[in-house]
Amino acid sequence: MKLRFLPSLLMFISSYFPLALIFIIKDLDETTFLPKHPITAAIVAAVALLACVVVLVAARKIESGVPVKVTKVANKSGDMFTYTIPYMISFYNFNLGDWKTLLCLFVFMSLMFALAYRTQNVFVNPVLALAGYGLYDCQFKDGNRDVQGLLVSKYEFQLGDTCVVERLSGFLYFVSNVQTKEKNNDD
Repeated sequence: MKLRFLPSLLMFISSYFPLALIFIIKDLDETTFLPKHPITAAIVAAVALLACVVVLVAARKIESGVPVKVTKVANKSGDMFTYTIPYMISFYNFNLGDWKTLLCLFVFMSLMFALAYRTQNVFVNPVLALAGYGLYDCQFKDGNRDVQGLLVSKYEFQLGDTCVVERLSGFLYFVSNVQTKEKNNDD
């Protein structure tokens, strides 16, 4: 199962929303506090904001899934710091009005997206982390099958808990609900 292109692209764009804000801030005129390149700044802001809204709304709407029992879990939320590398370019002389700079940024970000899409790592997303979602490397039982995968979850869970998961790709799952071990024992 492969991630779909458009949702992956929206996830990728949303993950760089803070970088878009940094670029817009760097483009502000010191006297008027308005962007020096208002059309470019507006397009960058609108695209990044729209991607964030769509991703966060879509994440909240996932309610279905298959119950699986977690047998091994490791928190991978720290991997979200890998997204900080492209933020380094914001500290160089960056001009939203220079078409060569914008073209170079587009080529660089296209390469970053291609890598994230091919490796199915678009859910390593700092905006999701800021919204309270974590990334977990888990082993779980799906019926009698042992499955290894990455779980994106807004819910805290631990070894022995039952997570209701929706499969997003070959090894990537979204947790829509958690039944804790204690709650499972009560049933």
